[in-house]
Amino acid sequence: METDKRFTGSIAKLYESHLVPLIFEPYAADLARRVASTQPRRVLEIAAGTGVATRRLSEALGRDGAIVATDLNPPMLDEARTRGTRHAVEWRQADAMQLPFEDASFDAVACQFGVMFFPDKPRAFAEARRVLRPGGVLHFSVWDRIEENEFADAVTQAVATMFPDDPPRFLARTPHGYFDTGAIGRDLREGGFGVPAITTLAARSRASSPEVPAMAYCQGTPLRGEIEARDASRLEEATRAAARLIASRFGARAVDGKIQAHVVSVGVQDAP
Repeated sequence: METDKRFTGSIAKLYESHLVPLIFEPYAADLARRVASTQPRRVLEIAAGTGVATRRLSEALGRDGAIVATDLNPPMLDEARTRGTRHAVEWRQADAMQLPFEDASFDAVACQFGVMFFPDKPRAFAEARRVLRPGGVLHFSVWDRIEENEFADAVTQAVATMFPDDPPRFLARTPHGYFDTGAIGRDLREGGFGVPAITTLAARSRASSPEVPAMAYCQGTPLRGEIEARDASRLEEATRAAARLIASRFGARAVDGKIQAHVVSVGVQDAP
């Protein structure tokens, strides 16, 4: 599980170039709209990655909103800084389990597809609540079960055929492993929040060829480390196997698959 959080080496660049346009863009725009709707003056973003949601937040909030964007992995923050934002953002390395900020110092906390990686989710939620001012809101998104996310499911199946005795399960275990809305509600209550509003949003994942999602998932996520741990010489073979299965299901040219996520909002005023 510790390796699931490591976005190191070339992963950050492949994540930004392949995975961001493939699956993250529509949800980044949605999250930014939700955050901006309450007109927060100071926003904390947790697990910002390469900054796809940060860029959208910067556009939505304009000069009136101050953003502090954090991530655990320096290579991801380096890529985010390189990409830049419309308005100034403060970039900080930070662990969601122990945020280096004062109590009640933000009007909103946002996290796009990062909660699934937190080893102690109630603790992370408690930290988010601690840094929120009265009336502040936590907004975050998590992927639905892997079967509702067609390219990720196909890649997982393809790679499993290569290592049948020990199939790499990163995608199902972590990115798509926190889909139970009941469990999300319980963890939020344990972290000091009240009843959340949860919206399930489906979207489309489109790419110019089957090779794009295969490369995105096999080499732009920690799935790469799982494959290389089994046999480092077979990474390219695994990527090709994933591309073949995607092509068999979605076509050999431009591909279009379903993605689905839960978007969660809960305010401090809702807490007991």
